[in-house]
Amino acid sequence: MRKKPEKLEASSGDVFVDLGFADAGERKLRVQLAMRLNNLVKKRGLAQVQVAEIFAISQPHVSELANFKLSRFSSERLLKFLTLLDRDVEIVIRPKAKGRHSGLVSVTGA
Repeated sequence: MRKKPEKLEASSGDVFVDLGFADAGERKLRVQLAMRLNNLVKKRGLAQVQVAEIFAISQPHVSELANFKLSRFSSERLLKFLTLLDRDVEIVIRPKAKGRHSGLVSVTGA
């Protein structure tokens, strides 16, 4: 018996939008910030206990951050953690790119 071909949908390029989250932009931003934080922690060779001390949070919460379980972390809190790892955070606001439906929030690093 021949199987029916599965219907494929094109991705929007944003998994949170594709999954229908109303706060897709915020979720994407938090993941981008957490990626930067986790990379900095790894680069410095810090243990979770050390990170917990620096961020003034419990070690289990550091574990959540390391595993991208971000429900307890706001964007603002993640930005604060970046500053605690000796990073300056600069927010630049500019006109949206032509052809885009709405504005975009993204994280870039030096």
